[in-house]
Amino acid sequence: MEEQEVVSGENKALRSLNADIKTHVNFINQSKQSARVWWLDYSGHPVSYGDIRTNGLLRMNTFLTHPWVFRASRNGAKLLANQQDVYMPTAATEYEEDGDPKFLNVVIATPVFSLRDCCLMLIRNLVEEEDYGRLDIPESLKTDLRQQPDLLKELGLINRLRMLT
Repeated sequence: MEEQEVVSGENKALRSLNADIKTHVNFINQSKQSARVWWLDYSGHPVSYGDIRTNGLLRMNTFLTHPWVFRASRNGAKLLANQQDVYMPTAATEYEEDGDPKFLNVVIATPVFSLRDCCLMLIRNLVEEEDYGRLDIPESLKTDLRQQPDLLKELGLINRLRMLT
């Protein structure tokens, strides 16, 4: 997308760009846990906009070139926005009678996790980290348990993948 690229076209890092085109969204949390809202600033750093409780809504005025990501508040697990890892706002297509744009609904939901990932999340909830070594499971799983979800690492991976396209 041309809007997401820096003027030189060489740096495709996911970040906000200066834009004049506003849009208005309702972030609707349909996951079964509180969702933390993150805006990616002009340097690509995540800035928290707080949490949305289950079935809650956050009305946001934003711009077309401002990316947003969502994570579970409790454990940092990835959440999707309109079935995407990263939500890039779109322009309003419907307007109120007075000419103001209607807020676009953006649904936040839990992705389908693999059985392995579901088990790792469950164990993290039930077992203290210092007790992972005592579990009768393969060492590779103990290592995986210690690797908590990390938004900065995930954004780095997304950026590396973007550089390949």
